[in-house]
Order: sequence, then structure tokens, then C-alpha cells
Amino acid sequence: METFWDWITVFAFAGLLTLLMQRSSEDEPRDKLWQYIPPAVGCAVANYVGNEGYDIVAAIILGSVIGYIFIVLKVKLPFLRQ
Repeated sequence: METFWDWITVFAFAGLLTLLMQRSSEDEPRDKLWQYIPPAVGCAVANYVGNEGYDIVAAIILGSVIGYIFIVLKVKLPFLRQ
């Protein structure tokens, strides 16, 4: 863990893993396991691309991962609830 991209992608992956564990413990899980594969792979790709020096591309990939998490996995932020 030497670069910014190492840290930020590990934090994003840890959050994704936490979401998976929380939702898989529900009586009726609202997500399928395969839905977590694209953002997990996206974190790995963003890390690799960022470490290769393509910071803007890595930021776009990581932004896409975050967008996927909010749109497809339907994560709601507690301070934005109505």
C-alpha cells in the first residue's frame, strides 16, 4: 500500500464488502452475488490504471464504480433520506 490509488480502492472495496455482508444477512437478500463483481473488478482496474500513472482514467473508472453502487445496488445515504 504505497500509492493514493492503493488506499482509495481498498477503502472502496472494503465498503463494497461491508455492503455485501450486510445485505447477505437479510432474510430476503435484495441483491445477487454476481452484481458485486463489476464494482470489485472496477476497483482492481482503477488501482492498476492509477498506479500506472493514468490518474484521470483511474478517477473516471472509480467514479463509475461509485455510480454503479448507487444506481444498481441502490445504496441510500442516511443523511439524504426524506
